[in-house]
Amino acid sequence: MNKRLLFLLAVFCTLANNAQENKSGTIEIEITDIEHSKGKLMIGLYQEESNWLKKPFKGTIGIIEGGKCKVVFDDIPSGTYAISLFHDENDNNELDMFLGFYPKESTACSNNAPARFGPPSWEDAKFEVNGKTIKQTIKL
Repeated sequence: MNKRLLFLLAVFCTLANNAQENKSGTIEIEITDIEHSKGKLMIGLYQEESNWLKKPFKGTIGIIEGGKCKVVFDDIPSGTYAISLFHDENDNNELDMFLGFYPKESTACSNNAPARFGPPSWEDAKFEVNGKTIKQTIKL
């Protein structure tokens, strides 16, 4: 009987630990300092450094109201993430570039990661999601 109790306790602890590790969280994003309300914001959530600025894990479109925009990503598994966004002023669903490498439209990233002679780095933009609500305020 004692062995059964220990076995059940071990199974319960393992299940409880796995449930905690697999918790999903929410990412609330507020984008501020948007110059005007023309167009929309294209927002990408990236899950891996290898996909950073190439292939988002999730994406959404943000509507601009009064120089601000709020969006939410729900049910995000625990892990490391980063956000990149741009103001699609002409509604063509693309980041317009000048001379092929300099963005014509405003861009920004999580943690307000700076762009130094190129796009912001994953290291500067990344943050952790651990089953809680994470808030990011990004200045455009």
